[in-house]
Amino acid sequence: MSWSVLRDLPGWWAYAAAAVVLAFNLAATGHVLVNKRDVRAAISWTGVIWLVPVIGSVLYAMLGLNRIRRRAAELQRARRRMSLATPHGTAIARVGTATSVPTAFEPMARLGETMSGRPLLTGNRITPLHNGDEAYPAMLAAIDAARSSVALSSYIFGDDAAGRPFIEALGRAAARGVEVRVLIDGVGARYTWPPVVQALRKAGVRAALFLPRVRDAGLGFFNLRTHRKVLTVDGRVAFCGGINIQARNIHRDNPPRMVRDMHFQLEGPIVGQLQEVFAEDWAFMTRELLDGPQWYPTLPPTGETTARAFTDGPDGDLEILRTVLLGALASARESVRIVTPYFLPDQGLISALTVAALRGVRVDIVLPAKVNIPLVQWAATAQLWQVLRPGCRVHLTPLPFDHTKLMVVDRTWVLFGSSNWDPRSLRLNFELDVECFDRKLAERLDEEVRMKIAGATELTLQHVDSRPGWKKLGHGLARLLSPYL
Repeated sequence: MSWSVLRDLPGWWAYAAAAVVLAFNLAATGHVLVNKRDVRAAISWTGVIWLVPVIGSVLYAMLGLNRIRRRAAELQRARRRMSLATPHGTAIARVGTATSVPTAFEPMARLGETMSGRPLLTGNRITPLHNGDEAYPAMLAAIDAARSSVALSSYIFGDDAAGRPFIEALGRAAARGVEVRVLIDGVGARYTWPPVVQALRKAGVRAALFLPRVRDAGLGFFNLRTHRKVLTVDGRVAFCGGINIQARNIHRDNPPRMVRDMHFQLEGPIVGQLQEVFAEDWAFMTRELLDGPQWYPTLPPTGETTARAFTDGPDGDLEILRTVLLGALASARESVRIVTPYFLPDQGLISALTVAALRGVRVDIVLPAKVNIPLVQWAATAQLWQVLRPGCRVHLTPLPFDHTKLMVVDRTWVLFGSSNWDPRSLRLNFELDVECFDRKLAERLDEEVRMKIAGATELTLQHVDSRPGWKKLGHGLARLLSPYL
């Protein structure tokens, strides 16, 4: 309907129709002004609403409303109702509270606690594990040694050469009386068919899917995913990082489409925070509350690392990790090393990287030369000039595809976990990451990143600018989809 059509209506119908259109436009405009954070988006939608009456309001209702955030808020309220019923809470989280961190990073420590609501915990031991060749045997050995409880959450859990040993180990643990719980993302579970949850249940394991049906997630079905990867055993040892349970992570078998990745073994008070994250997700999906000494034992100091867990997602945790990344970049004085498979930072993060480089901080960004999702790589390439021009260095690693997620600042602060530098991780998925203040660990991981750089090819601004015109056009079109990649 347009204004010219309204003029052709007879008598009072024209006035009534105009009043309805005006009401639609005013209601839609009011919603835009109140809810749209981005001024450019607000201006664009306001223009569409008034230039195309009724149709503009309908388009805004269909495309402009953030139903994902609204649905996520509903999920968060349900999660809070479940988590408030758990009695362990703060008493467990406060064991081993940190009293100091390096002076230069004290603002980071305050930022982390303000954003996460969790304290830094001292007395932890963090052990890096490379690929499935190191991570899987350590995880399986821990499950076989379990005496009281095992909790496992994963985005992908394949019923393949990697997954079947886990099914068997989890089944053996359940058979000997260990409390076993497994949570798999409803979409990630379908990467292999049939979904592994059937095999787990057949083995006697209590398994659940995270938002497995369309009706559970509404229009956010493909976006409200749990990307978290965490295993806790007896509440005393944990494993988390970026590794899914898939055969392509086992290098000794030389699988097709092999993947490089990192996971970490954690011991000490930090395990209690990771256990709480799993327990909240499990309670939300199953309404079963995990509590008691089998899940939350006393955790004495076992090492020298000070650590804290971060949860991030499109709910009450929205933009926690993004804010932490901004804080880390602002804190850097010497070096920033970033390893990520997907690099689509928003303008705020690009500005923070730019400012760090212009301050004289060496910023190294390590990306795969060939990304397993071409559209993501095209979109990333379209905006790399924005970090290259101010002096950030971009390094492309050869195959196999590197799925590692790691950040090291000034050889002192480390962040690892499940999050990528893209909108899906920073705004849509439920993620789990761990920050560490430990000079020895940071130096070790910084050296590992330097080794990746030594075997990589540096991408220069000249390389990006010399792309053929048709490639620039294609990459630019892909960049328009970056909020959804």
